[in-house]
Amino acid sequence: MSMELYLLGWTLVLAIVQILLPAMYRNRETGIDYNAGPRDKEGPPMGVVTARLFRAQKNLFETLPLFIGAILIAHVGLQEGAMTAWGAWLYFLARVAYVPLYAMGIPYVRSMVWGVSLLGLVLVVLAVIF
Repeated sequence: MSMELYLLGWTLVLAIVQILLPAMYRNRETGIDYNAGPRDKEGPPMGVVTARLFRAQKNLFETLPLFIGAILIAHVGLQEGAMTAWGAWLYFLARVAYVPLYAMGIPYVRSMVWGVSLLGLVLVVLAVIF
């Protein structure tokens, strides 16, 4: 298996973690009975960290389909190389770093890390189209 597909697999593991983290935090806030029920009524307000984790999850899900598509196109089109490997590594490592930065509320650095993940995605896309 190529390095790019390997990193895509780990990015999907990260996506699962980012589904579970805010859900676990929210469960601590609302309790099991609320989450197991139909949730007809709005629960208590979301805590700061929980809300940040949900926003970080949403942010990942905005670019994840593009990353998946770019990696699969590069693989199927036999366009994998140094540029796609660098792009996949940058995207994955930046997305991993982004979660705790967002949860801790660290400004600017978080935005720079997001930019690194976008650069990684752009590198893969450029490798595919050129």
